[in-house]
Amino acid sequence: MNPPVPSLTDTTLVADLNARLRDVPDFPKPGIVFKDITPVLADPRLFGRVINAMSAPFRGQHVTKVVGVEARGFLLGAPIALALNAGFVPARKPGKLPHRSVVERYSLEYGSDGVEMHEDAILQGERVLVVDDVLATGGTAEATARLVSRLGGELVGFSFLLSLDFLEGPNRLGRERVTTLLTF
Repeated sequence: MNPPVPSLTDTTLVADLNARLRDVPDFPKPGIVFKDITPVLADPRLFGRVINAMSAPFRGQHVTKVVGVEARGFLLGAPIALALNAGFVPARKPGKLPHRSVVERYSLEYGSDGVEMHEDAILQGERVLVVDDVLATGGTAEATARLVSRLGGELVGFSFLLSLDFLEGPNRLGRERVTTLLTF
């Protein structure tokens, strides 16, 4: 039997997450405070509560595929897919997938990057949820959503463990489509 599904405003869950997240100053470069989720993943009870809370808003929305964005999105996306009785699709950096794939490029502050999926990962009309650990500027998530659309999927929404709202990612993706457990 699954534990009760917490709401996104579950103050106990928020407090527990804040207590377990680890701030790592100057990573990956000076001036950045990295939010390390590995202590959350190491606590099986808290990890389960996170998966339940991140999947809760999408229950009953007939999600057929969950796309996890490389790399921590894999850690959250796969169990969310199981919780929603959906398939899981990895969205990877270019050149990492073994089968024929489709890539979507996006701009970074200095240069560009891309995200790719197998060309047959999403079928026409499938309802897709995009999952990642952190929403920052929203560039990677936006590119992933474009790729979902190119493959014929219907984007249901985005689920993130935390959002750095000062970087405007929710505005870029459409706040009404974004769910997050923590906001900084």
